[in-house]
Amino acid sequence: MEQYQTQRLIWSTCYDNFDCSTLKVPIDYTDLKLGTFNIGLLRYQTTEQSTRIGSLVVNPGGPGASGMEYASNAEYIVSPEILTKYDIVGFDPRGIGQSAPIRCLTNKETDASYAADSKPDNQKELQTLITQARTYIAKCEANTKNITHYSTADSARDMDLLRAALGDKKLNYLGKSYGTYLGTLYAQFFPDRVGRMIFDGAIDPNSSGPEQNITQAVGFDHALNAFIADCYTRSNCPLPKPESRAIDQIITTFHSAAIKPLTSKGKRPVTESLIVLGTASGLYDNISGWPQLRIAFKEALAGNGLTFLNLADQYSQRNNDGTYANNETDAAFVIDCLDWQDTRTIAQIEADATTFATAAPIFGPYLAYGALYCQYFPSTPTTTATPSTNHIESIATTPIIIIGTTRDPATPYEWAQGLHRIIQNSRLISLNADGHTGHGRGSVCVDSAVDKYLLTGALPTKDLACSL
Repeated sequence: MEQYQTQRLIWSTCYDNFDCSTLKVPIDYTDLKLGTFNIGLLRYQTTEQSTRIGSLVVNPGGPGASGMEYASNAEYIVSPEILTKYDIVGFDPRGIGQSAPIRCLTNKETDASYAADSKPDNQKELQTLITQARTYIAKCEANTKNITHYSTADSARDMDLLRAALGDKKLNYLGKSYGTYLGTLYAQFFPDRVGRMIFDGAIDPNSSGPEQNITQAVGFDHALNAFIADCYTRSNCPLPKPESRAIDQIITTFHSAAIKPLTSKGKRPVTESLIVLGTASGLYDNISGWPQLRIAFKEALAGNGLTFLNLADQYSQRNNDGTYANNETDAAFVIDCLDWQDTRTIAQIEADATTFATAAPIFGPYLAYGALYCQYFPSTPTTTATPSTNHIESIATTPIIIIGTTRDPATPYEWAQGLHRIIQNSRLISLNADGHTGHGRGSVCVDSAVDKYLLTGALPTKDLACSL
């Protein structure tokens, strides 16, 4: 391991104002002979090196999102004060972007996958879904070597090699959404090397895949209810009153598209699954997403699905020419299957679908079968940390800030509460708001606490309740 732990990074100028480099990490930490992955790095270097605190490693979530791309927006993700004290460093975790990328589907195959029926209503549709799952897995295996070595546990170990290569005794880190899970595993594996860390939009590491899916379905249902309530205050709201009628109309919009997809300007039919994805996409951000959703539901009344399609494409990062901006879709699929292994049988998944639909009548039926694909994934290494093999009772380390947004549809607030209980001496900042994550969204209460912590190491004296 010494050659990995003592490597020196060679930086070169890239994208005008940034530096790029490559970190070498072992494919398998238990079998170094298997070879090396090259991990892509991007750095925004502070101009005030004399007062520099260190590096701040950032991760935007996913799994599958590019940390390099995120760091290229350094001037927008942290305040000017932080930029004068830290080098902002983003890395593409293994399997993502410029780091031994996972490959499964072509662009056209990805289109078909997003459009395919995700809610089987009978045995024939279920068998079709199973066939699609087997095909997806087979293509991932054929197109990606060492496919079982892309877990978040591996990426957390990679992050410690990055810390050492950056010359930092402790890792300072800002992780959002899935990035909080990456940070949590790092804190568990290397508690004595934790510096100043912020986990925003937290994931509870002890939730199983099905528990995550059902909690997330409930979160999206609640977010949709908040959207409906806000819609009624707008002059252009296309939804009927009361809320029960609005929900019926939304569900009817979904179900009708399973029989007759909505139309768009191009040749792509706007299927039920694309409408559901577009709706979820719009719920991530109440400022930009909700206005688009109002337009989308109004268009749907006339059989037009253009805005739903645009919202779905925004989520999947599909370009107008039919290409995808990155490999996030394939990477998320593989990493999720490695991290959140599901041992339920198909019959159990079918039975649990009823529970999903009861708990979350709108989104539950569509998330109930989310883990089915992973049933056919290759056997994973025993070193991979999963909730079933790595239940985390407590993490004792340097105090960490955890941020939870009360009506976050993607990472529900209760997950932040769960992580707060696990990490000793952590501080929970609760943002009373809609949308995903809390830092950098305009709350002075949240952002000033984060800045003070990063600049001085001082935590809030108690848990904070903030608002926008």
